[in-house]
Amino acid sequence: MSDRPPASDRSPASDRPVAPDRPRRLARLVPQRVRGSVGLQRAMLLTGAGMTALLLLTALLAPWLAPWGHAQLQDGGALFGSQQPPGPGHPLGTTAGGYDVLARTLWGSRTAVAVIGLSLLLSVLPGTLLGLASGYLGGWADRLLVGVADALYSFPSLLLAIVMSVVISGGRSSLVGGLTAAACSIALVFVPQYFRAVRAEVLRVKAEPFVEAARVIGTGHLRIMFRHVLRNSVRSLPLLLTLNAAESVLTLAGLGFLGFGIEPNSAAEWGYDLNRSVSDVTSGIWWTALAPGTATVLTVLGVTLLGESLNDLADPRLRRRRAPAAGAAPAATTAAKERTRA
Repeated sequence: MSDRPPASDRSPASDRPVAPDRPRRLARLVPQRVRGSVGLQRAMLLTGAGMTALLLLTALLAPWLAPWGHAQLQDGGALFGSQQPPGPGHPLGTTAGGYDVLARTLWGSRTAVAVIGLSLLLSVLPGTLLGLASGYLGGWADRLLVGVADALYSFPSLLLAIVMSVVISGGRSSLVGGLTAAACSIALVFVPQYFRAVRAEVLRVKAEPFVEAARVIGTGHLRIMFRHVLRNSVRSLPLLLTLNAAESVLTLAGLGFLGFGIEPNSAAEWGYDLNRSVSDVTSGIWWTALAPGTATVLTVLGVTLLGESLNDLADPRLRRRRAPAAGAAPAATTAAKERTRA
């Protein structure tokens, strides 16, 4: 005898296949930061993320997007010409040195991304490790490291970058030497920032009860430092990374503008192109400065918007709450009334 209920007792809806909750599945694909933002914060976050993604995509596809090479002066034996206005062959014109403006601008995005990545890598690791050791161990080593970090932080960042660039590469060099010199000079400016941020978090975390419990059960200092303290002391680093990425672009442009950047035949660099276009602007030749200046401004603006919006979303005091959906409050009120009647 079958245990299946009669047809009159079965619900018609139970025989239908359950449709997947598509909105909920799609919501999981969206990062939590985007789903938690509203209004102006969401606009800033999406705008900054879009502009930063555009920079990375341009740097990746520069060899295919650029019509010419970054140091190319001729095509088929014919020179491009100096200070040619925008036209069919050169959409953004040519510079005083005979380079294509569009090609130099697109290739310059690769230099900017390379310096950002290398400078952040060279600054995050030393700054984090020094801040961890200084905050956890304390004593005379802590006082010494804090004094050195304060001394470096008191110098103007651009002046310190110029001094380091001259010491490392003599002011200007090839692509590898120029990138290394620029990245090292920028990293030296950023190390004190990461040191102070991590040290402050370590001083707070190492006084937590779970760290004391780890000491009581005999856990080694290295395991406590890297497994318990470090992983709870780097939550603010992603925000600092985005803000320092924008500052590294400005520092690189400043080095190139002052003549301490990369040689034009080694790589394209926006600061150098702006330096060479100063005399053109005074003569009414505007196209040589428009593209590299706009690229620098948009890059800094995009990364800054991304960092500021992430900072606002990470701070509960600045985070805005999403308004309740229409109909949610009446439904909750109706359910409460029904429970009261029951």
